[in-house]
Formats: sequence, structure tokens, C-alpha cells
Amino acid sequence: MSLRSTTPKTRKRFATSLVAGLAVLALTACTSNSDGDDTSGNDSGGGAVAAPAGSNDETGDTVVIGFSAPAADHGWMGSITESAKNEAAKYDDIELRVAEGTNDVAVQISQVETFINDKVDAIVLLPFDGAAMTPIALKAMAAGIPVINVDREFDDPNAARVTVLGDNYGMGVSAGAYVCAEADGNKDAIVAEIAGIDSLPLTQDRSQGFNDALAECGLDVDNRVAADFTVEGGSDAAEQLLQAAPKIDFLWNHDDDQGVGVLAAIDNAGRDEFTMIGGAGSKNAMELIKSGDSVLKATVIYPSTQAADGIRLARLLVQQKAMSDLVEVEVPRVVQLYAPVVTADNVDQYIDTAFES
Repeated sequence: MSLRSTTPKTRKRFATSLVAGLAVLALTACTSNSDGDDTSGNDSGGGAVAAPAGSNDETGDTVVIGFSAPAADHGWMGSITESAKNEAAKYDDIELRVAEGTNDVAVQISQVETFINDKVDAIVLLPFDGAAMTPIALKAMAAGIPVINVDREFDDPNAARVTVLGDNYGMGVSAGAYVCAEADGNKDAIVAEIAGIDSLPLTQDRSQGFNDALAECGLDVDNRVAADFTVEGGSDAAEQLLQAAPKIDFLWNHDDDQGVGVLAAIDNAGRDEFTMIGGAGSKNAMELIKSGDSVLKATVIYPSTQAADGIRLARLLVQQKAMSDLVEVEVPRVVQLYAPVVTADNVDQYIDTAFES
């Protein structure tokens, strides 16, 4: 998993009715511009289709979009780039120029410099390091090229016309609310947590949301370890946790990529007395949830379709269109995506947009 996102600008966004509201997690918010659109980026067939005259999807002037993201060194990041490519392929009026994924800031800066020199119409950018990429993004904006910032925020809000974010704090809230609902008033339930990299704001935000939600039903985290968003790190952290906690009722693992290692350690230990909740929403995790043959019963989505949304928003901006489901006549400055809980009851709604760990 990548070192995703940064600190949300708001806190405490839920009230004491949070747990009661868990039932709405089965509902999917529709963000597409026309009925039946698939924004998953996982549809590899077909290409563009004709859209009704006057709709946002009707073919317009060609939009040249430069795209840059970190290297696809794990499932979530790989899906980011593939989703962007597949979404662009649905439109005859998008020319997408994809830079090679890189974890070298200097290389990514040069990629954006090339986009500026080539006078592309828009840039969709998931920066390896938001702070380091801020100056070049500001340069693009000053050149009249709108930048769509994905996932990891720049230091200066003026460096992007639109920012598309997941919700790390909301992930924790959703996971904690699920635990509260499943605990059903049992204040003696033992809750464990396997976090990501503790020094990162995104990990801190997820843990804070989890703790805040648990507090609503009188629970807290009894056992906690941190991993590193890798399979090996997840396995090592889970082994440590399972040795320290002879009994667990609920376990939240922040990330489904590292969850591959977590589940392997659980199997090796022969532990099955608890309910596990995942994070990010991989297809692998959803298939396990659907099978019912695992301790993993739920996962909280952190969308890997953010760049696909960025491609759509870039097209709307350049073609001077608005989001058709809103009254506003301009595309918003910030779009923050929801962090729903996926269970066996609603997995079919989400599995087609999930990434492969």
C-alpha cells in the first residue's frame, strides 16, 4: 500500500447517532453523470459509447490530459493508474498521456514539466510527495493548466483546481461503527487494531476515527500494533498481536494489501474466535467476505478509483461543464469520497470497482 493521503481538515464529524446510522452503509452513493455509468476503471472492454445530446458524456472538443502517479508497487496504486487509463478510454474526446509511474520526486517533477511544455489541457496528479510537488503544480496552474490533485494533498491549495480525496478519518469511523453494531451493547468486547505506519498522518487519522467511533458505544482498543502496508509487515505485526492477545473479539486491520500477511498469520496460529475488518477494499478481501469462509467479515473502502474521478473532472473543467447532479455551475474545489463498510450483504455493489491485492 502507498503512503496515502494526508490529514483531513475536519474532525468529529459524527454525532451520538453514529452507530444507529450504520444501516445506511449498505446504500451506494451515485456520482456518475448519467444513469448506468461504470466509473470503476475496471471495465477493459468497448471504449467510448454514444451519449445523449446535451449530456456531460456527449463527445466534445478533444481534451489532452497528462497523468502522473507513483510506481504501481502494490495493488491499490496499480489500480489507480489502470482506473485512470480505463476511464479515459471510455471517451472519444480524451487523449491521455500517461507518464511512467515513479517514486522519485525529481523524475515526477520532470514529468509535470514536460506536460507544461507540451501545453496539455489538464494534469491529473497523484504526487509521490505532496509537499515536494507543490511548486511544480503551482507552475502548471500559473500556466493556465488546471491541476487535479489526487489523494496526497499539496501544501498550497492554490496548486490545484480540484482535489480528490479518500477519507482516512472516515475509514476509522466506519470500522468503529461496524464494531459497535456487531458488539450489540457488549462493553466487555476485546478490540484489537493493526495499523499502518504510525508516523504517517493517514494512519493517525484512521486510528483516531476508530477510537472516536468506539467511544460512542463504550469500547476502546485493547491491543494495538503497527505494520508497514506490506504483506510481510502485516504477517509480522499479526504474529506479535496474536501472541500478546490470547482472546480477541474484533480486529481492525487498516489495509487489505498488508491484510494478506495478516490473514496468513491468523491461519498459521489457528485463531478464528474473532471478527476481522479490513481496510481499503481489495477484491481479494471482498471475495473472502463473500465466501463466508474466513474471519474477515467486512472491509472499509478507500477508493482506488480516485484518479478515474480525476480524469472525469479534468474533462469537465476543460470543456467548461459542471457536475450535472449538482445545482452549482462550476466543478467543486474538493471532492472527498465516502468510506463505506462492505459486508456479505452488500459486497456485490462494490466488488466490480475493487482492486487486486
